[in-house]
Order: sequence, then structure tokens, then C-alpha cells
Amino acid sequence: MSEPLEKQPARPSGKPDPGVTPMMAQYLEIKASHPGALLFYRMGDFYELFFDDAVAAAQALDIALTKRGKHLGEDIPMCGVPVHSHDTYLERLIRKGFKVAVCEQTEDPAEAKKRGAKSVVRREVVRLVTPGTLTEDTLLSPGAHNYLAAIARIGSEADYGLAWVDVSTGDLAVTALSGPSLGAELARLRPGELLVPENLLEAEELEAPLQAGGAVTPLPVARFDSTQAERRLKTHLNVGALEGFGQFARAEITAMGALIDYVELTQVGRLPALKPPRRIAVTETMAIDAATRANLELVRTLSGETKGSLMATIDRTVTAAGARELAARLTAPLTDPARINARLDAVEWFLDARDPRDMLRDHLKSAPDMARALSRLSLGRGGPRDLATVKNGLSAAHAIATLLNSSHPTLLPLPDDIASAAAALDGAALPLCEELGKALAEELPLMARDGGFVAGGYSADLDETRTLRDDARRLIAGLQAQYAEKTGVSALKVRHNNVLGYYIEVSPRHADKLTASDEFIHRQTMANAMRFTTAELADLASRIADAGGRSLALELELFDTLTAQVLAEHEVIATAAEALAALDASSALAELAAEQRYTRPLIDNSLAFHIEGGRHPVVETALRREASGGDFVPNDCTLSADSGEAKHIWLLTGPNMAGKSTFLRQNALIALMAQMGGFVPAASAHIGVVDRLFSRVGAADDLARGRSTFMVEMVETAAILNQAGPRSLVILDEIGRGTATFDGLSIAWAAVEHLHEVNRSRALFATHYHELTSLAERLPGLANATMRVKEWEGDVVFLHEVAPGAADRSYGIQVARLAGLPAPVIARAQDVLTALEEGELSSGGGARTAALIDELPLFSAAKAPAPAAVPEESEAVKTLKDIDPDELTPKQALEALYRLKALGGE
Repeated sequence: MSEPLEKQPARPSGKPDPGVTPMMAQYLEIKASHPGALLFYRMGDFYELFFDDAVAAAQALDIALTKRGKHLGEDIPMCGVPVHSHDTYLERLIRKGFKVAVCEQTEDPAEAKKRGAKSVVRREVVRLVTPGTLTEDTLLSPGAHNYLAAIARIGSEADYGLAWVDVSTGDLAVTALSGPSLGAELARLRPGELLVPENLLEAEELEAPLQAGGAVTPLPVARFDSTQAERRLKTHLNVGALEGFGQFARAEITAMGALIDYVELTQVGRLPALKPPRRIAVTETMAIDAATRANLELVRTLSGETKGSLMATIDRTVTAAGARELAARLTAPLTDPARINARLDAVEWFLDARDPRDMLRDHLKSAPDMARALSRLSLGRGGPRDLATVKNGLSAAHAIATLLNSSHPTLLPLPDDIASAAAALDGAALPLCEELGKALAEELPLMARDGGFVAGGYSADLDETRTLRDDARRLIAGLQAQYAEKTGVSALKVRHNNVLGYYIEVSPRHADKLTASDEFIHRQTMANAMRFTTAELADLASRIADAGGRSLALELELFDTLTAQVLAEHEVIATAAEALAALDASSALAELAAEQRYTRPLIDNSLAFHIEGGRHPVVETALRREASGGDFVPNDCTLSADSGEAKHIWLLTGPNMAGKSTFLRQNALIALMAQMGGFVPAASAHIGVVDRLFSRVGAADDLARGRSTFMVEMVETAAILNQAGPRSLVILDEIGRGTATFDGLSIAWAAVEHLHEVNRSRALFATHYHELTSLAERLPGLANATMRVKEWEGDVVFLHEVAPGAADRSYGIQVARLAGLPAPVIARAQDVLTALEEGELSSGGGARTAALIDELPLFSAAKAPAPAAVPEESEAVKTLKDIDPDELTPKQALEALYRLKALGGE
């Protein structure tokens, strides 16, 4: 948890001793104003850090820690990073939880010298870099949002206000929710930074959500004042009332106000081009708690990787903004059938319109990330390439609008979602796009201060200044040739540096030829060179400096003008960027459906859940990548309380490795993919809208909070049984397995009854407690299902098929054999299982139990087998032993053979 920016202790004291240098006095003053952050103090081409900041940064970045001067009699620790590559170091510091105050030189050193020889260049903090306020592409994941979130609560009101903003794109949203729902929403957003008033830090119901979130930044309660928050919002939106944007609760207004205040604080008075706030009702999206998101591996696997997640499996987007939109749909599936079907209409149109889809995706590939470029420009951190991003994005937008509006008559009219996107793109900021096209050169520098980004012919004044600058440079070359000829020194060079400006340089052995002439004025003596100047060179250098400086000044003026024109159109540009992202997401889902043979689901307000030939999207993809993976075996699933014969709970039995967990997860993922507005991996699917999705699959502990695996299992099960309703979808796997057999069986039994009688949820319940299958006789909404297997020569073959009925056993020993347990362990386990199944333990009582335990190798060494009895030797064997083959003649050998034959006959 980060300390608040205002309250972190400052080291060293902001009151320097009288002997401190002016530079260090300035540093200490600035540091005292930003104690909660590492201070990047600009000194020439480096950002330097001092004192404890230097110690912490050197350790975090694995760079050298040095020292510079003394303070209060002690050495001052120091480290530094180059300005030109500071983004790399910033990224590492931010990922490790640091905040960084970037302090720049805001005055020309020449101006500082005018105030006195010891005057220090003026410096100011121009930005506070925190995990939730990043805008640079180098610090952000292109396909993922980076949210800054804030929590607020007013007095004793039950609901919290949760607001979030992506500073890099301007997206701003807010919702009101209860404490138990807060964790689920934070798990969906995964904010990079969470702002919390200090008085809520100790709230018991916030303990888990705060621990599960990103960096937590406590702020004084005063920054969450609702009156001040409302004033900030009205000022930012330039309105006299907020009702035009929605009916916000006081807690929601407070959370949004705190966000805007914090962004202004970190951006030192500047705000990005934020979009109008969107109020999102909790009921608009499918509720998915943190445990369910983790179990289903929606955007990252249980190991924390993106590869192997559902998002990585289904992502066919071609733009970063499209990937963010797809992730937003995936993590927040809709609950309104009309809106879901509108998205499905768009996907179906793109699926049918293959050629337009291909052409649209080609155009999208040339559409860069306008939203993030717009944010950087609005914060004063943009460059010429951001202007080009806007130009190229708008060009792609116009081409796509033309493509969609000129679709073949059989493809018209366009679905509502596509039609509205086309309308947003058609002619969007066309004059601006044309102006940027004329203004920008082909090759663009990263920063405006580097110059050279304005195209020739755009500005007559700039062209004239450039001509003068370039001609003067040619004159320098001519002057060098003239001086070389005049002095007879062919190695004479006219060079330039930032200290001397232009100068003439020769080696020491040629210096006499220049000093002999009054024309050449000595400037500097070096170990291996002598430097001179002339009045003519000084005059020409002055003209070059004026032309170069004037040229850059004109370009910077033009950059500011173009930026202002872009920001004047920021709403149109932001809307066009959203439309491009939506088209990318929809066309990508169509591409996925065509590639993977997905079908359109039927979504309505019923309680139906009927899947024919359902498949697990991630497992199926993994099997196809493996050379010998084989085909995925599809399965049906019908859960419904709408009709009399339908069963809304399936009790699934069968061995491990047979595919129970896969079957459970695939049905949850099919529901989720359908409600995000995508086609699904099934032959057909009819799904009545799921309002809450719950998953309790797998085993994990939470030792940091003192929770065992079984305790975590029970906490998650309790959340399901306390919150699930008739519209929920619940998947439960092996409830009760973490405790004693009868305890676990009792808990699982009671959980099934509660789901059936109280929650009445559509549910899949996998278990190894075969005793539960008898519940189907007394619970009318419960059906038994099992994973089919086949035994072959003592082994078990998993068919991965779900069939009606119940498993008679779990085939655990066969699975153990497949896992490679030693053969003696397998054999002994089979003996014990046989004894248990025959009831020897119960019939024999305690004595028989002790006897069996004594026989287990775990408690005593396995008894060595008794030696086999040695049979008595026969007469034939005795006779054979008496024969010495080496002493026998052929006749004697034949006689011996006849004797042995006779003995054998006896």
C-alpha cells in the first residue's frame, strides 16, 4: 500500500543548513513538496536522485549508487538515469510500486546566469508518475486498459461509489454498489491504482477487495468532500448541473471528484481529454466474483500468464483499441437481451459479409491508437507522431465509412451497431484530417523540439527560414575549403559544439600557419588540436544560429496550432476511435466464428440453458495445436426450470481425468461468450440471460490470511449459496473434499439441497460422493449425469462423453496407475480397496481395522514372503547328477539315456 503523497515523511528535512549549496537547497525544497514520490531531478542529460531516493532507486533498478557532496556532515547518496532512456527505468519503478515526480529544467541556463554566477536554473515538477496515471505507450500494455479507480462512501449510506478513469484514453465511468459486490467489480477492472479515503482503510468488508486490487493510495478524507467533488465535476464538464449525464448518488459524485482532483494533482494542473462520465448500473452486466474470474481464467491463467487464457484464445482483433474493447466485453457480459442481440447482429453481418470483413480489417490495420494519442496531446506530452496517429486514424475511419455505406444491396440495411459506427466515422473531422495531411512530413521525429516534422510547402515563412539555414550550412563547407586553400592545410576543419559554437580546428603542427595571419583568432588549445575563429566565420555562425533557431521556433508554433485544432475536435475524434474499436471487436468475433465453427446463440429472458454439442474453446484450441491431440469431444447440457420435465441441476459423477472440470467450465464459458455478444463453440445454444455466474473449481489456500484450502473452499461456497438466485449459473466441483469423508459428504449433500430448494439456480455439481446420486429420487429438479469410461485389460479408457446416469466407482487406482505410482503401491491400494468394498473393516470392528493398518506398508515394513518349499529330488535327477559327460563313451552315453528314459516313465 502506497503512502499518501501529502503525508509520506520527507528525508532529509526541507530546511537545509546554512552551508548547503544553492542546487541542493533547491532540491530539498522541491523534495519536501513531493515526499511520497521518488524525485527525478533533471541535471543536463540525466535525471539524478539523492538521499533515500537514490538508495531505493539504485536497489530497485540495479544501478550504481554513488555520492555527491555532503549534507549535515554526511555523504549524499546519488544515482541517475539518462533522460533519453528514462522511460525504461520509469516502467521498472512503477511496476515495483513506486511513484515518481519528474522535475524538469524550466529555464534556459543562460537566463539563470544573468541573475548571478551562483544562480540555479529554475526547476519545477511537471508530472507525478503513478501506476494509475500512465500515458506513454512504453509504459502501457497496448491491448489492456489501465484504470485509476476511487472508492467513496457518504456517512452511513450502505452503498459505495466506485469511479474509474483510463487517463490514457479518457474513459470515465462510475457505479454504486454494496460492499460484497465491490470485490467483484475491482476484480473486473483490475485498476493499476486505487484511491481510498483514509477512514475506509480499516473497514472490514473492504479488507479482501483492497488486498486483491492494484496499488492502493490512501488520501486524506478532505479530498473526498462531496461538495468540492460536485464543484470539480461541474467545472470540468463546464455545466451548471450534472443531471444531464445521469442521476448520480452522492457517493458516486464524490468518487469521480476525487479522481479528477488526483489527476490534476499528478498532472500538475492539466487534465486529459476526458469523455463525459457514464453511469453503469450493477444489473447491466453479469456479476462475476473474483474467485470465478480466476477459476475460469478469463484474461489470465491461474499462473498469472495471458497465454492460455480465454482472451488470448479468442482474440482476433487487429488494433490495440479493438483488443481493449474485446477485453471489456469479455469481462463485463451484458444482461439485456436486446443489447446482446444487437452485438450478435453485428457479428453475424460480418460473418456473412466475408469480403467487406476482410477489407475492413485491412483498413483497421492502418488505424493507430487515436485515443491514447489524443490523451497525450491534451496533457502536453504529445509529439508529431501523435498528430500523425490522429491523421492516419481519421483517414482509416473515412475509408471504412465509405466501405460500409457502399455495401452490396443484399447486405443492407446495416445492423444498428454497424450503422451507428459508420455514422460516427463518416466525414469525422475531415478538414482536420486534410490539414494534418498537408502539414506533416513523411518522416517524423519523436519530439517536437527535434524539428523537421513540418512538410515543405506548408508554411512560406518556414520554407524561407529553412532555405537560409540550409544555404548557410553550405557556406560553412565553402568557407572550410577556402581556409584550407589559403593556409595550405588540407586537414583544416570547421567544426561545432555547444560551448564554442563554430570554430576552425587544425593539428598542433599546422597551428603556426594560422597564428602567422591576423585573420585567424586563437580560441582554444587542446592536447591534440588548436582551435581558431575569424570575423567572417563568427558572422556566418550568427546567421546560421538565427536561421536554425527561427526555423525551430516556427515549427513549434505550428505544432501548437495543429495540437489546438486536434483538441478542438477531441469529442469527434474520441467517438470515431470508439467506433473503430467496436468494429474491430465485432469483426474479430466474426473471424473467430468462421475459423472455429462457432454458432450464434439464442438469448432471451427465459430460464433456459440448452447447449447441443458444446466445446471448451481453450482446450479445443490446444488440442488442435498438438500433432496427436485428437478432436475435442462435444457434449450436450440442458439445465432449465421453465418446463416440467427439465432439470435445473445436474449431479455429475465419474473418474478424475475423464473431463468433469472441463465440462463444467465449458458451459460457464459458453454462457459468458454468448452474453458478451459473441458466437459460441457449440452446435446450438439457447440461453436465458444469466445475471450472476459462480464457479468453485480447483483447490487453493490463502495462508496470508490464515485460510487453509478447505477454508477457502467453504468461503467461496458460502458466497455462492448466499447470493445465487434463479437466474444464476453455478458450477461446483468436489465440494467437501478437503475434510473428513463423512463431514465432506454431509456438506455436499446439504449444498445440493440448498441449491435445489432455496437458490433454484441452474447448476452443475461434480462430485466423487456417489451417495449423492440417490438425491435424484427425491429432488425433482436434479438429474444424474456421468462421464463415460471403458475398462480394457485392467486399464480405464476415458471417452470424455457425458451421459445420463451415475458412476458406480471413481477409478481412482486406474488414474493413479496412469500417473505413474509405483507398482507395489498400486497393488497394495487394490488390496485395501477390495477389503473396504467387501466390508471387512465394518464387520471386523476395531480389531480388524488395526489389523489392516498393521499390514499397510505406511505403518510397518511389508512382510517378506515365506520361502517356497524345496521339492524332493526325483530318481531321474539323482541319476543325472551322477553322470559325468566327459567320461562317457558313445555307447555308455546311449545306455545312460535309455536309463533316464526309463526313470522318466516311472
